[in-house]
Amino acid sequence: MTRTGGDVVVETVEALGAQTVFGIPGQHALGLFDALRRSGLRYVGSRTEVNAAFAADGHARVTRSVTPLLVSTGPGALQTLAGLQESAASSAPVLGISSQIPSAGLGGVRGGYLHELPDQLASFRGVVKHARLVRHVSQIAPALVEAWEVAMTAPFGPVWVEIPQDVLLAPASVPPVTSAPWSARPLPPPAELVAEAVRLLDGASRPVVLAGGGASAEELLELAEKLRAPVVTTFGGKGNFPWEHPLSARSWLEDRHTTTFLADADVLLVVGSGLGELSSNYRTFRPGGAVIQIEADLGKLESNYPALGIHADARLALRALASGVTARVADGVAEERVRELLDRVRDRFAAQELDLEWQVLEALRSAVPDGTPTCWDMTILAYWAWSAWDPRGGAQFSAQGAGGLGYGFPAALGVAAAVDGPVLAVSGDGGAMYGISELATAAQHGSRVVWLIVDDGGYGILREYMTDAFGQATGTELTRPDFVALAGAFGVPATRSTPESLREDLVEAFAADGPHVVVLPAVLRMFAPTHLEHT
Repeated sequence: MTRTGGDVVVETVEALGAQTVFGIPGQHALGLFDALRRSGLRYVGSRTEVNAAFAADGHARVTRSVTPLLVSTGPGALQTLAGLQESAASSAPVLGISSQIPSAGLGGVRGGYLHELPDQLASFRGVVKHARLVRHVSQIAPALVEAWEVAMTAPFGPVWVEIPQDVLLAPASVPPVTSAPWSARPLPPPAELVAEAVRLLDGASRPVVLAGGGASAEELLELAEKLRAPVVTTFGGKGNFPWEHPLSARSWLEDRHTTTFLADADVLLVVGSGLGELSSNYRTFRPGGAVIQIEADLGKLESNYPALGIHADARLALRALASGVTARVADGVAEERVRELLDRVRDRFAAQELDLEWQVLEALRSAVPDGTPTCWDMTILAYWAWSAWDPRGGAQFSAQGAGGLGYGFPAALGVAAAVDGPVLAVSGDGGAMYGISELATAAQHGSRVVWLIVDDGGYGILREYMTDAFGQATGTELTRPDFVALAGAFGVPATRSTPESLREDLVEAFAADGPHVVVLPAVLRMFAPTHLEHT
Protein backbone atom coordinates (compact mmCIF):
# COMPACT_ATOMS: atom_id res chain seq x y z
CA MET A 1 0.00 0.00 0.00
CA THR A 2 1.21 3.47 -0.90
CA ARG A 3 0.67 6.10 1.77
CA THR A 4 -1.05 9.23 0.49
CA GLY A 5 -1.73 12.77 1.54
CA GLY A 6 -4.95 11.49 3.07
CA ASP A 7 -2.92 9.22 5.34
CA VAL A 8 -0.83 12.19 6.45
CA VAL A 9 -4.04 14.00 7.44
CA VAL A 10 -5.38 11.19 9.61
CA GLU A 11 -1.94 10.43 11.08
CA THR A 12 -1.57 14.06 12.07
CA VAL A 13 -4.96 14.49 13.72
CA GLU A 14 -4.38 11.22 15.61
CA ALA A 15 -0.98 12.46 16.76
CA LEU A 16 -2.61 15.72 17.86
CA GLY A 17 -4.98 13.76 20.09
CA ALA A 18 -8.19 13.33 18.11
CA GLN A 19 -10.13 10.13 18.69
CA THR A 20 -13.44 10.87 16.94
CA VAL A 21 -14.11 12.71 13.67
CA PHE A 22 -17.36 13.81 12.06
CA GLY A 23 -18.35 14.50 8.49
CA ILE A 24 -19.62 13.26 5.13
CA PRO A 25 -17.51 11.92 2.23
CA GLY A 26 -17.52 13.43 -1.24
CA GLN A 27 -15.78 12.83 -4.56
CA HIS A 28 -12.82 15.13 -3.98
CA ALA A 29 -12.40 13.89 -0.39
CA LEU A 30 -12.30 10.16 -1.16
CA GLY A 31 -8.56 9.97 -0.56
CA LEU A 32 -9.11 11.38 2.92
CA PHE A 33 -11.94 9.01 3.77
CA ASP A 34 -10.08 6.01 2.38
CA ALA A 35 -7.27 6.80 4.79
CA LEU A 36 -9.72 6.79 7.70
CA ARG A 37 -10.11 3.01 7.48
CA ARG A 38 -6.36 2.61 8.05
CA SER A 39 -6.48 4.76 11.19
CA GLY A 40 -7.64 4.29 14.75
CA LEU A 41 -10.07 7.20 14.48
CA ARG A 42 -13.76 6.69 15.16
CA TYR A 43 -15.87 8.12 12.36
CA VAL A 44 -19.42 9.41 12.99
CA GLY A 45 -21.11 10.22 9.71
CA SER A 46 -24.08 12.56 9.49
CA ARG A 47 -26.69 12.91 6.76
CA THR A 48 -26.06 16.57 5.91
CA GLU A 49 -22.93 18.64 6.31
CA VAL A 50 -24.64 21.28 8.48
CA ASN A 51 -25.67 18.56 10.91
CA ALA A 52 -22.14 17.15 10.84
CA ALA A 53 -20.89 20.61 11.79
CA PHE A 54 -23.41 20.85 14.63
CA ALA A 55 -22.37 17.40 15.84
CA ALA A 56 -18.71 18.39 15.79
CA ASP A 57 -19.64 21.54 17.70
CA GLY A 58 -21.38 19.56 20.44
CA HIS A 59 -18.45 17.14 20.69
CA ALA A 60 -15.93 19.99 20.86
CA ARG A 61 -17.89 21.80 23.56
CA VAL A 62 -18.26 18.79 25.84
CA THR A 63 -14.66 17.61 25.42
CA ARG A 64 -13.23 21.16 25.38
CA SER A 65 -10.82 19.92 22.75
CA VAL A 66 -10.46 20.15 19.00
CA THR A 67 -12.90 18.02 17.01
CA PRO A 68 -12.16 17.34 13.32
CA LEU A 69 -14.92 17.80 10.75
CA LEU A 70 -14.21 16.18 7.36
CA VAL A 71 -16.15 17.28 4.26
CA SER A 72 -15.85 17.62 0.52
CA THR A 73 -15.54 20.56 -1.83
CA GLY A 74 -18.08 23.20 -2.85
CA PRO A 75 -21.64 22.40 -1.72
CA GLY A 76 -20.41 20.07 1.03
CA ALA A 77 -18.03 22.64 2.43
CA LEU A 78 -20.49 25.53 2.16
CA GLN A 79 -23.19 23.64 4.05
CA THR A 80 -20.98 23.66 7.16
CA LEU A 81 -21.04 27.46 7.42
CA ALA A 82 -24.12 27.69 9.68
CA GLY A 83 -22.57 25.22 12.11
CA LEU A 84 -19.20 26.94 12.01
CA GLN A 85 -20.86 30.30 12.71
CA GLU A 86 -22.38 28.79 15.86
CA SER A 87 -18.97 27.38 16.83
CA ALA A 88 -17.41 30.80 16.36
CA ALA A 89 -20.09 32.53 18.43
CA SER A 90 -19.85 29.92 21.20
CA SER A 91 -16.07 29.35 21.11
CA ALA A 92 -16.16 25.68 20.09
CA PRO A 93 -12.81 24.44 18.72
CA VAL A 94 -13.91 22.64 15.54
CA LEU A 95 -11.24 21.83 12.93
CA GLY A 96 -12.84 21.82 9.49
CA ILE A 97 -10.84 19.85 6.93
CA SER A 98 -12.20 20.18 3.42
CA SER A 99 -11.05 18.85 0.10
CA GLN A 100 -10.56 21.22 -2.82
CA ILE A 101 -10.68 20.95 -6.60
CA PRO A 102 -7.41 19.74 -8.19
CA SER A 103 -4.48 22.11 -7.80
CA ALA A 104 -4.52 22.97 -11.50
CA GLY A 105 -7.91 24.64 -11.07
CA LEU A 106 -7.04 26.80 -8.05
CA GLY A 107 -6.75 30.54 -8.30
CA GLY A 108 -9.98 31.16 -10.16
CA VAL A 109 -8.85 29.83 -13.55
CA ARG A 110 -12.43 28.61 -14.20
CA GLY A 111 -11.41 25.18 -15.41
CA GLY A 112 -14.91 23.76 -15.12
CA TYR A 113 -14.12 21.31 -12.33
CA LEU A 114 -16.89 19.67 -10.34
CA HIS A 115 -17.77 21.78 -7.24
CA GLU A 116 -15.49 24.58 -8.45
CA LEU A 117 -15.59 27.97 -6.75
CA PRO A 118 -13.34 30.89 -7.68
CA ASP A 119 -12.23 31.19 -4.06
CA GLN A 120 -13.79 28.68 -1.67
CA LEU A 121 -11.54 29.82 1.18
CA ALA A 122 -13.02 33.33 0.99
CA SER A 123 -16.37 31.97 2.15
CA PHE A 124 -14.83 30.88 5.44
CA ARG A 125 -12.46 33.73 6.33
CA GLY A 126 -15.20 35.83 7.91
CA VAL A 127 -16.58 32.93 9.95
CA VAL A 128 -13.63 31.00 11.41
CA LYS A 129 -10.60 32.11 13.43
CA HIS A 130 -8.12 30.87 10.86
CA ALA A 131 -8.25 29.50 7.31
CA ARG A 132 -5.48 28.01 5.16
CA LEU A 133 -5.12 26.28 1.80
CA VAL A 134 -2.56 23.46 1.63
CA ARG A 135 -0.81 22.93 -1.72
CA HIS A 136 1.67 20.10 -1.04
CA VAL A 137 1.76 16.94 1.08
CA SER A 138 4.67 18.32 3.10
CA GLN A 139 2.45 21.23 4.19
CA ILE A 140 -0.34 19.04 5.61
CA ALA A 141 1.04 18.24 9.07
CA PRO A 142 2.37 21.78 9.79
CA ALA A 143 -0.92 23.30 8.62
CA LEU A 144 -2.99 21.03 10.85
CA VAL A 145 -0.75 21.64 13.88
CA GLU A 146 -1.00 25.39 13.27
CA ALA A 147 -4.79 25.21 13.00
CA TRP A 148 -5.06 23.06 16.13
CA GLU A 149 -3.02 25.59 18.12
CA VAL A 150 -5.17 28.48 16.90
CA ALA A 151 -8.37 26.61 17.77
CA MET A 152 -7.12 25.93 21.30
CA THR A 153 -5.78 29.43 21.97
CA ALA A 154 -8.21 31.55 23.99
CA PRO A 155 -10.79 32.33 22.86
CA PHE A 156 -11.39 28.85 21.48
CA GLY A 157 -12.99 28.73 18.05
CA PRO A 158 -13.33 26.96 14.70
CA VAL A 159 -10.56 26.79 12.11
CA TRP A 160 -10.50 25.66 8.49
CA VAL A 161 -7.94 23.82 6.31
CA GLU A 162 -8.45 22.99 2.62
CA ILE A 163 -6.50 20.32 0.71
CA PRO A 164 -6.83 19.76 -3.06
CA GLN A 165 -7.99 16.40 -4.36
CA ASP A 166 -4.68 15.60 -6.03
CA VAL A 167 -2.73 16.38 -2.86
CA LEU A 168 -4.94 14.02 -0.84
CA LEU A 169 -4.31 11.27 -3.42
CA ALA A 170 -0.62 11.97 -3.99
CA PRO A 171 2.01 9.54 -2.63
CA ALA A 172 3.18 10.75 0.77
CA SER A 173 6.50 12.55 0.50
CA VAL A 174 7.04 12.53 4.27
CA PRO A 175 7.51 9.69 6.81
CA PRO A 176 4.51 8.54 8.89
CA VAL A 177 3.48 11.20 11.41
CA THR A 178 4.02 9.80 14.90
CA SER A 179 4.17 13.02 16.91
CA ALA A 180 2.67 16.47 16.51
CA PRO A 181 3.75 18.68 19.40
CA TRP A 182 1.69 21.82 19.85
CA SER A 183 1.09 24.51 22.43
CA ALA A 184 -1.63 27.09 22.63
CA ARG A 185 -0.47 30.66 23.07
CA PRO A 186 -1.00 31.65 26.72
CA LEU A 187 -2.99 34.79 27.41
CA PRO A 188 -2.21 35.93 30.96
CA PRO A 189 -3.65 39.18 32.34
CA PRO A 190 -1.29 42.17 32.57
CA ALA A 191 -0.16 42.68 36.17
CA GLU A 192 -1.07 46.37 36.28
CA LEU A 193 -4.63 45.67 35.16
CA VAL A 194 -5.00 42.91 37.74
CA ALA A 195 -3.80 45.31 40.43
CA GLU A 196 -6.33 47.95 39.37
CA ALA A 197 -9.15 45.41 39.25
CA VAL A 198 -8.23 44.17 42.73
CA ARG A 199 -8.26 47.74 44.00
CA LEU A 200 -11.73 48.35 42.57
CA LEU A 201 -13.15 45.06 43.87
CA ASP A 202 -11.69 45.49 47.34
CA GLY A 203 -13.21 48.96 47.50
CA ALA A 204 -16.66 47.85 46.37
CA SER A 205 -19.55 47.59 48.80
CA ARG A 206 -21.89 45.92 46.29
CA PRO A 207 -19.73 43.88 43.88
CA VAL A 208 -21.52 41.61 41.42
CA VAL A 209 -20.13 39.13 38.89
CA LEU A 210 -21.67 38.48 35.47
CA ALA A 211 -20.15 35.20 34.30
CA GLY A 212 -20.28 34.24 30.64
CA GLY A 213 -19.29 31.14 28.75
CA GLY A 214 -15.61 31.96 29.06
CA ALA A 215 -15.67 31.85 32.87
CA SER A 216 -14.08 28.91 34.68
CA ALA A 217 -16.07 27.32 37.46
CA GLU A 218 -13.43 26.62 40.12
CA GLU A 219 -11.79 30.04 40.03
CA LEU A 220 -15.14 31.80 39.75
CA LEU A 221 -16.45 30.08 42.88
CA GLU A 222 -13.31 30.97 44.85
CA LEU A 223 -13.44 34.64 43.83
CA ALA A 224 -17.19 35.03 44.47
CA GLU A 225 -16.91 33.52 47.95
CA LYS A 226 -13.92 35.69 48.89
CA LEU A 227 -15.70 38.84 47.69
CA ARG A 228 -19.15 37.72 48.93
CA ALA A 229 -20.29 38.78 45.45
CA PRO A 230 -23.55 37.57 43.88
CA VAL A 231 -23.06 35.82 40.53
CA VAL A 232 -25.37 36.10 37.53
CA THR A 233 -24.56 33.74 34.67
CA THR A 234 -25.26 34.47 31.03
CA PHE A 235 -27.15 31.93 28.95
CA GLY A 236 -23.86 30.67 27.55
CA GLY A 237 -22.33 30.58 31.01
CA LYS A 238 -24.89 28.26 32.61
CA GLY A 239 -23.18 25.69 34.80
CA ASN A 240 -20.17 27.86 35.61
CA PHE A 241 -21.60 28.61 39.07
CA PRO A 242 -23.67 26.30 41.30
CA TRP A 243 -27.36 27.00 40.71
CA GLU A 244 -28.39 26.54 44.35
CA HIS A 245 -25.43 28.41 45.86
CA PRO A 246 -26.57 31.22 48.20
CA LEU A 247 -24.70 33.72 46.01
CA SER A 248 -26.25 32.43 42.77
CA ALA A 249 -28.52 35.08 41.25
CA ARG A 250 -29.05 32.62 38.39
CA SER A 251 -29.70 33.65 34.78
CA TRP A 252 -32.84 35.76 34.50
CA LEU A 253 -31.17 38.19 32.12
CA GLU A 254 -34.38 39.11 30.30
CA ASP A 255 -35.95 40.24 33.57
CA ARG A 256 -35.85 43.92 34.51
CA HIS A 257 -35.22 43.09 38.18
CA THR A 258 -32.00 41.32 37.24
CA THR A 259 -31.03 44.13 34.88
CA THR A 260 -31.51 46.61 37.74
CA PHE A 261 -29.57 44.33 40.10
CA LEU A 262 -26.59 44.35 37.74
CA ALA A 263 -26.84 48.10 37.20
CA ASP A 264 -26.93 48.71 40.96
CA ALA A 265 -23.51 47.11 41.50
CA ASP A 266 -20.87 49.64 42.41
CA VAL A 267 -18.39 47.33 40.68
CA LEU A 268 -19.58 44.83 38.08
CA LEU A 269 -17.06 42.18 37.05
CA VAL A 270 -17.94 40.79 33.62
CA VAL A 271 -16.09 37.57 32.78
CA GLY A 272 -16.12 35.99 29.34
CA SER A 273 -19.02 38.03 27.95
CA GLY A 274 -19.23 40.90 25.51
CA LEU A 275 -22.38 42.25 27.21
CA GLY A 276 -24.25 41.83 23.95
CA GLU A 277 -27.93 42.00 23.15
CA LEU A 278 -29.20 39.17 25.35
CA SER A 279 -26.86 39.73 28.31
CA SER A 280 -27.79 43.40 28.44
CA ASN A 281 -31.55 42.69 28.23
CA TYR A 282 -31.68 44.15 24.73
CA ARG A 283 -29.48 47.16 25.53
CA THR A 284 -31.59 48.30 28.50
CA PHE A 285 -28.74 47.68 30.96
CA ARG A 286 -27.19 50.94 32.17
CA PRO A 287 -24.32 50.37 34.61
CA GLY A 288 -24.38 52.65 37.63
CA GLY A 289 -20.87 51.81 38.80
CA ALA A 290 -17.52 50.73 37.46
CA VAL A 291 -17.31 47.80 35.03
CA ILE A 292 -14.38 45.41 34.80
CA GLN A 293 -14.44 43.26 31.68
CA ILE A 294 -12.28 40.15 31.26
CA GLU A 295 -12.40 38.89 27.69
CA ALA A 296 -10.11 36.74 25.54
CA ASP A 297 -11.71 38.02 22.33
CA LEU A 298 -9.98 41.35 21.83
CA GLY A 299 -12.74 42.72 19.62
CA LYS A 300 -15.30 42.38 22.44
CA LEU A 301 -13.42 44.52 24.96
CA GLU A 302 -15.54 47.63 25.61
CA SER A 303 -17.50 46.88 22.43
CA ASN A 304 -20.77 47.74 24.19
CA TYR A 305 -19.93 49.49 27.47
CA PRO A 306 -16.94 51.44 28.85
CA ALA A 307 -14.92 49.25 31.21
CA LEU A 308 -11.53 48.43 32.64
CA GLY A 309 -10.79 46.00 29.82
CA ILE A 310 -8.54 43.05 30.58
CA HIS A 311 -7.54 41.02 27.54
CA ALA A 312 -6.85 37.62 29.06
CA ASP A 313 -7.82 33.99 29.41
CA ALA A 314 -10.68 34.06 31.92
CA ARG A 315 -9.24 31.20 33.99
CA LEU A 316 -5.88 32.93 34.40
CA ALA A 317 -7.48 36.29 35.15
CA LEU A 318 -9.91 34.88 37.72
CA ARG A 319 -7.08 32.99 39.39
CA ALA A 320 -5.06 36.20 39.65
CA LEU A 321 -8.00 38.18 41.05
CA ALA A 322 -8.89 35.46 43.55
CA SER A 323 -5.29 35.50 44.79
CA GLY A 324 -5.25 39.28 45.05
CA VAL A 325 -8.55 40.31 46.66
CA THR A 326 -9.08 40.45 50.39
CA ALA A 327 -11.43 37.80 51.77
CA ARG A 328 -14.56 39.22 53.40
CA VAL A 329 -16.58 38.04 56.36
CA ALA A 330 -19.71 36.11 55.40
CA ASP A 331 -22.27 38.47 56.94
CA GLY A 332 -25.26 37.28 54.89
CA VAL A 333 -25.89 40.67 53.26
CA ALA A 334 -25.13 39.55 49.69
CA GLU A 335 -27.10 36.35 50.17
CA GLU A 336 -30.12 38.35 51.31
CA ARG A 337 -29.87 40.60 48.26
CA VAL A 338 -29.90 37.49 46.05
CA ARG A 339 -32.96 36.07 47.84
CA GLU A 340 -34.81 39.35 47.42
CA LEU A 341 -33.96 39.47 43.71
CA LEU A 342 -35.16 35.92 43.07
CA ASP A 343 -38.35 36.60 45.04
CA ARG A 344 -39.09 39.61 42.82
CA VAL A 345 -38.51 37.51 39.70
CA ARG A 346 -40.85 34.79 40.99
CA ASP A 347 -43.53 37.33 41.89
CA ARG A 348 -43.46 38.75 38.36
CA PHE A 349 -43.97 35.30 36.84
CA ALA A 350 -46.75 34.42 39.28
CA ALA A 351 -48.98 37.04 37.66
CA GLN A 352 -48.58 35.68 34.11
CA GLU A 353 -50.59 32.41 34.19
CA LEU A 354 -47.73 30.23 32.94
CA ASP A 355 -48.71 27.04 34.75
CA LEU A 356 -48.28 24.78 31.69
CA GLU A 357 -44.78 26.09 30.98
CA TRP A 358 -43.65 25.55 34.58
CA GLN A 359 -45.28 22.11 34.59
CA VAL A 360 -43.32 21.04 31.51
CA LEU A 361 -40.05 22.45 32.85
CA GLU A 362 -40.50 20.77 36.22
CA ALA A 363 -41.38 17.42 34.62
CA LEU A 364 -38.31 17.66 32.42
CA ARG A 365 -36.00 18.63 35.26
CA SER A 366 -37.24 15.85 37.54
CA ALA A 367 -36.89 13.21 34.80
CA VAL A 368 -33.44 14.11 33.45
CA PRO A 369 -30.69 12.43 35.51
CA ASP A 370 -28.31 14.81 37.27
CA GLY A 371 -25.12 15.33 35.29
CA THR A 372 -26.82 14.76 31.93
CA PRO A 373 -25.61 17.07 29.12
CA THR A 374 -28.43 18.91 27.37
CA CYS A 375 -28.59 20.43 23.88
CA TRP A 376 -31.30 22.96 23.06
CA ASP A 377 -32.57 24.13 19.70
CA MET A 378 -34.05 27.58 19.05
CA THR A 379 -37.51 26.88 20.45
CA ILE A 380 -39.75 28.32 23.18
CA LEU A 381 -38.86 25.67 25.75
CA ALA A 382 -35.19 26.39 25.12
CA TYR A 383 -35.77 30.11 25.60
CA TRP A 384 -37.21 29.24 29.00
CA ALA A 385 -34.28 26.95 29.72
CA TRP A 386 -31.73 29.69 29.05
CA SER A 387 -32.99 31.37 32.20
CA ALA A 388 -34.77 28.67 34.19
CA TRP A 389 -32.88 25.40 33.69
CA ASP A 390 -30.77 24.14 36.58
CA PRO A 391 -27.97 22.16 34.86
CA ARG A 392 -27.28 20.06 38.00
CA GLY A 393 -23.78 19.22 36.91
CA GLY A 394 -24.65 18.61 33.27
CA ALA A 395 -23.33 20.84 30.50
CA GLN A 396 -26.01 22.99 28.88
CA PHE A 397 -25.44 23.79 25.20
CA SER A 398 -27.67 25.78 22.87
CA ALA A 399 -27.58 27.61 19.55
CA GLN A 400 -28.09 31.02 21.14
CA GLY A 401 -24.63 32.13 20.03
CA ALA A 402 -25.58 32.47 16.37
CA GLY A 403 -29.27 31.64 16.68
CA GLY A 404 -29.63 29.08 13.89
CA LEU A 405 -32.36 26.45 13.77
CA GLY A 406 -31.61 22.73 13.81
CA TYR A 407 -28.81 22.63 16.38
CA GLY A 408 -30.22 20.54 19.22
CA PHE A 409 -30.42 16.97 17.94
CA PRO A 410 -27.24 16.75 15.83
CA ALA A 411 -25.25 18.51 18.57
CA ALA A 412 -26.54 15.96 21.07
CA LEU A 413 -25.33 13.17 18.78
CA GLY A 414 -21.88 14.75 18.89
CA VAL A 415 -22.00 14.97 22.67
CA ALA A 416 -23.18 11.36 22.90
CA ALA A 417 -20.09 10.25 21.00
CA ALA A 418 -17.95 11.60 23.85
CA VAL A 419 -19.80 10.84 27.09
CA ASP A 420 -20.64 7.68 28.99
CA GLY A 421 -24.34 8.16 29.59
CA PRO A 422 -27.47 9.66 28.07
CA VAL A 423 -27.86 13.09 26.47
CA LEU A 424 -31.00 15.24 26.16
CA ALA A 425 -31.91 17.10 22.97
CA VAL A 426 -34.84 19.54 22.87
CA SER A 427 -36.40 20.88 19.64
CA GLY A 428 -39.62 22.36 18.40
CA ASP A 429 -41.36 20.73 15.46
CA GLY A 430 -39.95 23.33 13.07
CA GLY A 431 -36.36 22.90 14.21
CA ALA A 432 -36.78 19.14 14.39
CA MET A 433 -37.35 18.97 10.64
CA TYR A 434 -33.86 20.42 10.07
CA GLY A 435 -32.29 17.41 11.77
CA ILE A 436 -34.85 14.67 11.18
CA SER A 437 -32.50 12.77 8.86
CA GLU A 438 -30.11 12.34 11.79
CA LEU A 439 -32.48 9.73 13.21
CA ALA A 440 -30.61 7.45 10.80
CA THR A 441 -27.31 8.49 12.39
CA ALA A 442 -28.69 7.86 15.88
CA ALA A 443 -29.94 4.42 14.87
CA GLN A 444 -26.71 3.52 13.09
CA HIS A 445 -24.51 4.41 16.06
CA GLY A 446 -26.91 3.48 18.86
CA SER A 447 -26.55 6.99 20.27
CA ARG A 448 -28.01 7.40 23.77
CA VAL A 449 -29.93 10.57 22.96
CA VAL A 450 -33.42 11.29 24.25
CA TRP A 451 -34.94 13.75 21.79
CA LEU A 452 -37.88 15.78 23.11
CA ILE A 453 -39.85 17.38 20.29
CA VAL A 454 -42.39 19.98 21.41
CA ASP A 455 -44.94 20.03 18.58
CA ASP A 456 -46.91 23.27 18.51
CA GLY A 457 -47.76 23.23 14.81
CA GLY A 458 -45.16 25.66 13.49
CA TYR A 459 -42.43 28.11 14.34
CA GLY A 460 -43.90 28.93 17.74
CA ILE A 461 -41.59 31.72 18.84
CA LEU A 462 -41.86 33.48 15.47
CA ARG A 463 -45.63 33.11 15.68
CA GLU A 464 -45.55 34.95 19.02
CA TYR A 465 -43.16 37.64 17.80
CA MET A 466 -45.15 38.38 14.65
CA THR A 467 -48.51 38.32 16.41
CA ASP A 468 -47.26 40.72 19.07
CA ALA A 469 -45.69 43.04 16.49
CA PHE A 470 -48.19 42.92 13.61
CA GLY A 471 -51.38 41.41 14.99
CA GLN A 472 -51.02 38.22 12.98
CA ALA A 473 -48.34 35.77 11.87
CA THR A 474 -47.25 34.89 8.33
CA GLY A 475 -45.33 31.82 7.20
CA THR A 476 -45.18 30.25 10.66
CA GLU A 477 -47.69 27.40 10.32
CA LEU A 478 -46.23 24.06 9.24
CA THR A 479 -47.36 20.69 7.98
CA ARG A 480 -45.50 18.13 10.04
CA PRO A 481 -45.04 14.38 9.85
CA ASP A 482 -46.23 11.95 12.48
CA PHE A 483 -42.97 12.15 14.42
CA VAL A 484 -43.68 8.96 16.35
CA ALA A 485 -44.33 6.96 13.18
CA LEU A 486 -41.38 8.57 11.43
CA ALA A 487 -38.99 7.67 14.24
CA GLY A 488 -40.34 4.13 14.06
CA ALA A 489 -39.48 4.01 10.36
CA PHE A 490 -35.86 4.58 11.36
CA GLY A 491 -36.09 1.89 14.01
CA VAL A 492 -35.97 4.45 16.82
CA PRO A 493 -38.45 3.98 19.70
CA ALA A 494 -40.81 6.91 20.17
CA THR A 495 -43.50 7.98 22.60
CA ARG A 496 -46.37 10.43 22.21
CA SER A 497 -46.60 12.23 25.54
CA THR A 498 -48.76 14.73 27.42
CA PRO A 499 -47.82 17.34 30.01
CA GLU A 500 -49.25 15.01 32.67
CA SER A 501 -47.29 11.94 31.52
CA LEU A 502 -44.13 13.71 30.39
CA ARG A 503 -42.06 12.90 33.46
CA GLU A 504 -42.83 9.18 33.33
CA ASP A 505 -42.34 9.02 29.57
CA LEU A 506 -38.93 10.68 29.85
CA VAL A 507 -37.83 8.47 32.73
CA GLU A 508 -38.61 5.44 30.59
CA ALA A 509 -36.76 6.93 27.62
CA PHE A 510 -33.66 7.67 29.69
CA ALA A 511 -33.60 4.10 30.95
CA ALA A 512 -33.07 2.80 27.40
CA ASP A 513 -29.65 2.03 25.92
CA GLY A 514 -30.16 3.78 22.58
CA PRO A 515 -31.99 6.73 21.03
CA HIS A 516 -35.59 7.53 21.96
CA VAL A 517 -37.93 10.23 20.68
CA VAL A 518 -40.57 11.80 22.95
CA VAL A 519 -43.15 13.96 21.19
CA LEU A 520 -45.09 16.48 23.27
CA PRO A 521 -48.00 18.16 21.45
CA ALA A 522 -48.30 21.46 23.33
CA VAL A 523 -48.46 25.19 22.65
CA LEU A 524 -46.11 26.87 25.10
CA ARG A 525 -45.94 30.61 25.65
CA MET A 526 -43.01 32.86 26.43
CA PHE A 527 -42.94 34.90 29.60
CA ALA A 528 -43.57 38.60 29.12
CA PRO A 529 -40.51 40.58 28.02
CA THR A 530 -39.36 43.47 30.14
CA HIS A 531 -37.07 45.32 27.74
CA LEU A 532 -40.07 46.84 25.95
CA GLU A 533 -40.91 48.72 29.13
CA HIS A 534 -37.85 50.88 28.47
CA THR A 535 -38.68 51.77 24.85
